Amino acid sequence: MVSRPSRRPPPNRISSRRRRRGRLDRRRGPAAAGFGHAGPADLSGDARPSSPPAVVTPGAAYVIQPGDTISGVGRRFQTPVQTLIDLNGLGPRGAITTGQRIILPDAAVDTGRDPYATGPSPTGVLVPNAGVVPPPPPPPSGNPALPRAASQPVVQASSAESISLIWPVRGDILRRFGPVGMGERNNGINIGASAGASVVASAAGRVVYVGDDLPGQGLTVLIVHPGRWHTAYGHLGSATVKDGDDVRAGQQIGTVGLTAGDGRPSIHFETRQMRGDDPVAVDPLSVLPR
Repeated sequence: MVSRPSRRPPPNRISSRRRRRGRLDRRRGPAAAGFGHAGPADLSGDARPSSPPAVVTPGAAYVIQPGDTISGVGRRFQTPVQTLIDLNGLGPRGAITTGQRIILPDAAVDTGRDPYATGPSPTGVLVPNAGVVPPPPPPPSGNPALPRAASQPVVQASSAESISLIWPVRGDILRRFGPVGMGERNNGINIGASAGASVVASAAGRVVYVGDDLPGQGLTVLIVHPGRWHTAYGHLGSATVKDGDDVRAGQQIGTVGLTAGDGRPSIHFETRQMRGDDPVAVDPLSVLPR
């Protein structure tokens, strides 16, 4: 048997080839040399497990009242609206109905009755200051400052949910709805009348707030009406109704006061229509009789 010579290249050629391959791998980086390629059961050493989302523990249930909004509930109980939506399966719009039980997180804190969350505090929810409820935060019914260049059109009522109103008090229009200069906006109208004159409910509804905790509003009564309407009566001299009272159109709810800063007795009157979860200010003169 004749042995055949080996076809293996000489050692110097092998070393030369390995040197060239090493230089090529260094130029291409670690991946070209086989580093960092994860197989089916291999994980990159740089991968870090993502932290799991925070778990929210369900707590007590709050019962929705007429005029409540999901944002009002969130504001009162110091809970993000999205958390309430997720806990209760409310859907992307966060729609709620009167009498519905809304589950709160176990860590919820009741900061005090909000004009848009007026129900009693659920049993088991923490109330700070040894049970003394602090003043509620201001709702979006004040006159927030706006940028000087901002110009907003007059908001008219939606014809699909119209409301029939009467004047809360007859008198001169001292301040109109809309921009009032210096970057401020009046979300209602100011009506001048005699001090102590009767102020009446503009429509039948339920009183959901009576108090003087709202900055710049003085003594205020807030009423919710059918058709998702709200009316607010600010700078009253006195209030003759209390939270939870059902009132009829024309029923006295208070008297004209002296705190509006108009240089004479007056009240501040607002009309708001719910658009989704937002109480949108509507020019009262567009819904009051001429």
